[in-house]
Amino acid sequence: MQKVFIIMGSKSDLPVAEKAAVLLKKFNIGYEIAVASAHRTPGRVQSMVESSDADVFIAIAGLSAALPGVVAAHTCKPVIGVPVSGGVNLDSLLSVVQMPPGIPVAAVGLDRGDNAAILAAEILGLGDPALFDKMKEYRKEMAEKVEADSEQVVADVRR
Repeated sequence: MQKVFIIMGSKSDLPVAEKAAVLLKKFNIGYEIAVASAHRTPGRVQSMVESSDADVFIAIAGLSAALPGVVAAHTCKPVIGVPVSGGVNLDSLLSVVQMPPGIPVAAVGLDRGDNAAILAAEILGLGDPALFDKMKEYRKEMAEKVEADSEQVVADVRR
């Protein structure tokens, strides 16, 4: 079974992780979730990553946001970093996107646990035709919603 491992730098990142969990459930993708800090529990992060059978990792962190990079340092599997907003949003964002050569982390926008889940599903869908089809259907549903919203706006403005 394909699996995503969501690792949060702290419990306060849970609302962002929940956005990812909702979509992973929608697409019937197994996942596990844990809290481990790149700075306060580096050994725990390393142990969790190296012993995991996950296919994709989602690492969620704010402030210096070192967690995605530390996860990537311990696996050759895809890592998706989710920077968490805070007092100085650029800190976490730049920490996730400015990785050194050879240790990439895919980055999504601030607090975009939902986009991290979608990207994980797209990665997993490369080897799973049924999941790939679910992703195409999801895109179709989003397009239909935009079109319906447009029709509603036009109707409301014309009143």
